[in-house]
Amino acid sequence: MPIKPLVEMRDVVKTFGGVHAVDHVNIKLYPGEVVGVLGHNGAGKSTLMKVLSGAYPKDAGDILIDGEIVEINSPRDSQSLGIETIYQTLALSDHLDATANLFLGREETTPWGMLNNGLMENKTKEVINRLNPRFKNLAVPVGSLSGGQRQSVAIGRAIHFDARILIMDEPTAALGMQETAAVAQLVSNLKAEGLGIFLISHDIHDIFDLCDRICVMKAGKIVGEGKISEVTKDDVLSMIIMA
Repeated sequence: MPIKPLVEMRDVVKTFGGVHAVDHVNIKLYPGEVVGVLGHNGAGKSTLMKVLSGAYPKDAGDILIDGEIVEINSPRDSQSLGIETIYQTLALSDHLDATANLFLGREETTPWGMLNNGLMENKTKEVINRLNPRFKNLAVPVGSLSGGQRQSVAIGRAIHFDARILIMDEPTAALGMQETAAVAQLVSNLKAEGLGIFLISHDIHDIFDLCDRICVMKAGKIVGEGKISEVTKDDVLSMIIMA
């Protein structure tokens, strides 16, 4: 029996003032897969992912989750379907520790309405340990952590609240070699758990190190796609430049 896609976007359109930012795009994402979405600035990749994340409502087409057509009109709709976005900025509060960031806005309380700090700390240890067993700095402000550790906190927040589909925006931007390797390990761990990941990146090395498939966009359309195992970096650059 064929595996059902986690996400399928069929003939999706998004326009701004008559400009087709996303122009009849079809794309799929399967469990345990990383799909790289790439292209020049203005190609439509970020807009496409913002449609999936609920930041922009689509103008036409269908979005299917687990084979069922769904309506995504807000980030809350998206989150309720198990879709979370890890932004390039990570959207972390630098002065708060990992636990406070993980539960920010969704704090656990006792039956008496008090913050249940012990429960939140234990849950934070559990989810972070799944991602990065070497991470021990749960009690320090996240602003003092390395880039790879900050990614662990941002991803931990997403998967703790039952995300099965992640959108990662430039996950290794401004990271050093060691931190980039840590993010690659995080992505590998998430794939092993069956999550599906859309990865937006300008970095061709990221794409080949982290992704299973690629979709190249230009002027709102997908102009090239393929399995990483079947294309070269020159092939991908040609798709981007020549399309």
